[in-house]
Amino acid sequence: MHEPRIPTEPIIIIGAGHAGVSVAAGLRSQGWDGGVLLVDADGRLPYERPPLSKDLLKPGSAEQVTPLRRAGYYQERCIETVLGLDIRQIDVENRSVTLSDGSVRAYHRLVIATGSTARALRIPGGDLPGVQTLKTFDDAARLRTQLTPGARVVIVGAGYIGLEVAAAAAALDCDVTVLEFQDRVMSRVTSEPVSRFFEQHHENHGVRFVFGAAVTAVEGDERAERVLTADGGSYPADVVIAGIGVVPNQQLAEAAGLECNDGILVDQHGRTSHPEVYAAGDVTRFTSPFDGSSLRLECIQNAQAQADSIVHHIVEKPRKDPDIPWFWTVQHGVRLQTAGVRHPDDDAIVRGNVEDKKFSVVYLRNGKLSAVDTIDSLKDFMAAKRLIGAALDPVLVSAPGTSLAEAAI
Repeated sequence: MHEPRIPTEPIIIIGAGHAGVSVAAGLRSQGWDGGVLLVDADGRLPYERPPLSKDLLKPGSAEQVTPLRRAGYYQERCIETVLGLDIRQIDVENRSVTLSDGSVRAYHRLVIATGSTARALRIPGGDLPGVQTLKTFDDAARLRTQLTPGARVVIVGAGYIGLEVAAAAAALDCDVTVLEFQDRVMSRVTSEPVSRFFEQHHENHGVRFVFGAAVTAVEGDERAERVLTADGGSYPADVVIAGIGVVPNQQLAEAAGLECNDGILVDQHGRTSHPEVYAAGDVTRFTSPFDGSSLRLECIQNAQAQADSIVHHIVEKPRKDPDIPWFWTVQHGVRLQTAGVRHPDDDAIVRGNVEDKKFSVVYLRNGKLSAVDTIDSLKDFMAAKRLIGAALDPVLVSAPGTSLAEAAI
C-alpha cells in the first residue's frame, strides 16, 4: 500500500489564540506527522481570553494568565512555536511567509487565526492616558491596577465586554457609569426581556446606565478626567473603557489578495479564496449552514469548530456535522447562555419567571427554533442545542412545566 508523502514544509499557523492552538493540537490528535509551526506576536505562552474580563478582574484574583496548554505540551507533540514575532507578509504564490525578524518560512498549508482587535475610541481625547480597551492580558493587568475603591469608571458600550467590566468594577467598589448609544444593553445579541433583566441586575449592584449616549470626546489635562456626550452630558472619569466591539485582523490576508469582507471569507472547510490557505476564529466570515446568513462570530465555540473543520479537511477525514453556535457571559454571578443565532425579527417567547432569575427566552423563526437565551437554566440550554431548526408549538413553549422537547411538533 502506498504511504502518503509527508510534506517537507510545515503547516504554519498564524495566531496562537483558541483557534490557532486548536488547529495545532487537532492536527496532532488526528495523526498529522508533518511539521506544525505556531507563530504569535505575543511573547507569552498561549493563554485563555475569557478570564480577562471576568476572573482576572475579580477582587483577590491572581494576576496571571491561564494557559491554553501547559508549558511542555508543544514540545512533547513536536509543535514548533515562534512567540514574540509578527508575520509581515504572506506570499501565496510561493507558499511562504516573512517574519518580522526578516526570516522566510515556506509552508505546506497556511492557517490564518489572527483574531480581532478591540475597536478604539476615535474621538478627541480618545488616546489620553486612562482610556483603554480590553483584549489582551496586558490590557487586563493595566485595568486591574486602576479599579480601586472609589475610582470613577466610565464604560463606553453595553455589550458583553462592557457589562463584564462593569460587574467587576462594581464588585471592586468603583463608581461605574455605562454610556450606551442604543436604548438597551446587549441590543445586538439579545432581546428586550433579557436586556431589561440585566440592566436591572446591574443597577441593583450600583451601576448607572445612560442610554442614547453619543460619546463625542474625552477631556483631561494629563489624563482622562471626563467623558462628553452629544447632548451636553459630562461624566467624571478616572478610567475610561471602550467596549464598542472589535475589528477582524484581516490586513495580512487582504495584502495577500485573499477575499475579505469584514472578515476573511471561508467555506465550510475553513478554506479561503486560495485553496492552500485556511482561516479560523474571529477573523473569518462564513455562510451559516443553518440559515444561509453571512456571519462573523466572536466566540470560542466557533473558533474551535472551525479549527476542527480545517484539521479534518487537511488530514482528509470526514468531519462531524457543524456545531450549533453558542455563547456565554457571567455578570454579577448570573450566567447567560445562548445557543443559536437570533435575528431581530424572530418571535420571542419567555419561559419561566424573570423575577426568579431563572428563565429562558425562546426565539422562533417561521415557527422553528432559531435560538435561545437562558439565565441559569441549563436544562433549556441543553435541550435547545439539540432542537435548533425544529418546529415548536409556541403555546407549549410558554406553558409552565412543559419541556422544550415536549413542545416539538
